[in-house]
Amino acid sequence: MTRLEAIRDAQALLDEPAIEQPKPLRLLAAAAFAATAAVMLAGTMVVGPGVSFDQGSTVSNP
Repeated sequence: MTRLEAIRDAQALLDEPAIEQPKPLRLLAAAAFAATAAVMLAGTMVVGPGVSFDQGSTVSNP
């Protein structure tokens, strides 16, 4: 490899890569995935039937 080829290879490594524009469909899919994950993480409190809260023991101050 000559010095000129080495310099060209080094310059090619230093060049910034082309920035890809965001694709609207990918952004929409990511937002839908995040919303679905949030609902699924909420569990039965959001999507499940039969959720009930039992009356817990009361705390009294003596």
